[in-house]
Amino acid sequence: MRPEPSKSLSRKALPAWRLQAFVESLFVALVPIAYGVLLYFFQFPLWILWALIGCYLLYLFIFVYLIPPLRWKRWRYDVLAEEIDLMHGVFIVKRTLIPMSRVQHVDTEQGPLLRRYQLAAVSISTAATVHRIPSLTIEVADELRDRIAQLAAVAEDE
Repeated sequence: MRPEPSKSLSRKALPAWRLQAFVESLFVALVPIAYGVLLYFFQFPLWILWALIGCYLLYLFIFVYLIPPLRWKRWRYDVLAEEIDLMHGVFIVKRTLIPMSRVQHVDTEQGPLLRRYQLAAVSISTAATVHRIPSLTIEVADELRDRIAQLAAVAEDE
């Protein structure tokens, strides 16, 4: 069996992912808030509100504090001469091999959240799909983009 990829993402990914998860959790918070508003107008049981608040706090704990370190620990990648090896997942670990001959183009992406933490993502486009390596430092992302583009050009010439 092939060994696991050796390169990991930047440690700065953890606070970025936690902030993203917190912002996303605000949409989940709308459920207990909506129920609280309904309580003002109707006579619903109050214990349901407390249960919804408890479920929201549990959701917040799991997705903001537990999942990001597990996700970071599992995210690995390697760029070899013939292929790109990606491994990620929290509960179900997914392993993807992308042949260099299939790579059409490579991009770096940086949204406002990644820019705040000086991070970037590398997008690898093939004819079938787009693969992302998230949360790399800007320098590593630029080097990786250039290296993949160079290896893909060599693979295309062969």
